[in-house]
Amino acid sequence: MNADGEVETRCGFVALLGAPNAGKSTLMNTMVGAKVSIVTQKVQTTRTRILGVTALDRTQLVFVDTPGIFKPRRRLDRAMVAAAWSGAADADIVALLIDAGMRLEGDTQRIIDGLKQNGGRAICVLNKIDTVPRENLLKLIDDLQAEEIFTDFFMVSALKGEGVEELKAALAERLPVGPWHFPEDQLSDMNDRLFAAEITREKLFLNLHQELPYALTVETETWEPFDNGAVKVEQVIYVERASQKGIVLGKGGERIKRVRTLAQEDLQELMGRDVHLFLFVKVRKNWGDDPERYRDWGLDFST
Repeated sequence: MNADGEVETRCGFVALLGAPNAGKSTLMNTMVGAKVSIVTQKVQTTRTRILGVTALDRTQLVFVDTPGIFKPRRRLDRAMVAAAWSGAADADIVALLIDAGMRLEGDTQRIIDGLKQNGGRAICVLNKIDTVPRENLLKLIDDLQAEEIFTDFFMVSALKGEGVEELKAALAERLPVGPWHFPEDQLSDMNDRLFAAEITREKLFLNLHQELPYALTVETETWEPFDNGAVKVEQVIYVERASQKGIVLGKGGERIKRVRTLAQEDLQELMGRDVHLFLFVKVRKNWGDDPERYRDWGLDFST
């Protein structure tokens, strides 16, 4: 309560950093209580910075789901990693998610070193604790404490929800006093067209193998609402080579039909309205070097 007798509100940004597949998107979805970021078992699923908004009592928490930080090879990789570090720099709290079953090396160590170089401090969140023996967790915490950049340690299973409410409450206490940035019922800053494209991309990731998911992108070209509340959505799946088009379509068009059905069902459930989804597959060489794609994703093409 402030000097005027008013109950104070709090609001702030929590950046979720981590190596690819550490569980950042799963944790944010669990925190928000709704699907606002797509999730697959493949690394580098998240391509852009996504906000997930939730509240606890008088505090609004804005989670920033960032792309996984890894050693970039392509322009798109560099832009994704830059977006992740940008999200951390702008946040009130940085939470580094670490897969408790992985060794402290590679991408995770690279992130820790990056935080050190920038004089950063972070909360450490050990995820997937249900898959690791307790003695291994204690050894990992000892190793992480030696890095001297973590203010607190939390252990969670984002998938099962274990420890998530405790983490959420602790984060809420640490956010600054101030007005809420978003309406009470808003869960994300992503518009419907981009969200629909992300859902379709998720289904493609789940139904394609090896490197092909990374060689495609999805764009919503038509969004036509009807008076009865339904919406017609036309999307184009762009691939880099003609041979990839046939793989996406599948024998007799079976794969693209399956992707369409799964995406349409998901969209209808998430949006609470009838969705008529139409998918087209086209070849666009070097789409990953098109500045317009980067603007749509909120990424910096110049990186």
